[in-house]
Amino acid sequence: MLSAFPSQGPRRARGTLAAALASILVLVAALLVVGGSQPSGATAAVQPAAERSSPNPRHDGSAKPTVVLVHGAFADASGWSAVIRRLQARGYPVLAPANPLRGLTSDSEYLETVLATIPGPIVLVGHSYGGAVITNAAKDNSNVIGLVYIAAFALDEGESVEQASALAGGSNDLLAHIIGRPFGSGPTDVDAYIDPAYFHELFAQDLPTRLTDVMAVSQRPAALLTLGEPSGPPAWEDIPSWYLVAKNDHTIPPVAERFMAERAGAHTTEIRSSHVAMISHPGVVVSMIRDAAH
Repeated sequence: MLSAFPSQGPRRARGTLAAALASILVLVAALLVVGGSQPSGATAAVQPAAERSSPNPRHDGSAKPTVVLVHGAFADASGWSAVIRRLQARGYPVLAPANPLRGLTSDSEYLETVLATIPGPIVLVGHSYGGAVITNAAKDNSNVIGLVYIAAFALDEGESVEQASALAGGSNDLLAHIIGRPFGSGPTDVDAYIDPAYFHELFAQDLPTRLTDVMAVSQRPAALLTLGEPSGPPAWEDIPSWYLVAKNDHTIPPVAERFMAERAGAHTTEIRSSHVAMISHPGVVVSMIRDAAH
């Protein structure tokens, strides 16, 4: 870097760097104000559903809402690729953050901090375990105008992912094909993976095996404790919701999905799909997101 100032020496370089740093700090401060960042622990007031139907004072209606896509366990944000391309082609701002998959409380708190940086209205979309995360993260964010569940856990207060899988008599073979691998020294520091030999059958049976073979060995595990951690008050009590039931789902029982959709009062669509409907039926998913955005 000093070679850029050959005749001025280190003093000139330090002065130039100091000026540049000062400019960066001013820019960051301005971005924080524009982005609506809040001090640690600060939350926005919860609006009743009736009030949410009125125009958002932070949005003049000229721009589309930001669509935030939250992946679940055994997957990552790349699973939204086909959905993202279609949304971007229609002019929607899109964000697909990495879900930490460490625990429902901490994952939801992380997503809350992401949402706090987004000005204007938000449509929040969750797949699988990502549904449990959006259910908690959106509760105190008045910018979220719609929740979209894609074969996802729309949990009630005090309910866990494991309990929700058994709603309406639901059952599946997923837990019988989980491989645990430690990631720390604590007794609960265990990651859960789907056995690659069963990944295609349980997670994505309507996708080509050449694709699911890669997905199986690159899956992102979730900490086992995510299965039993109870959920907080559900955001779907106050925010309009949409639910896509995957009728051929072998990861979350379809009967449990229907139960959660009805309980949440969601606008519900059913299709013949595996658990990963956003990959095998991206057009249907985008249509639901656009309905929520409108």
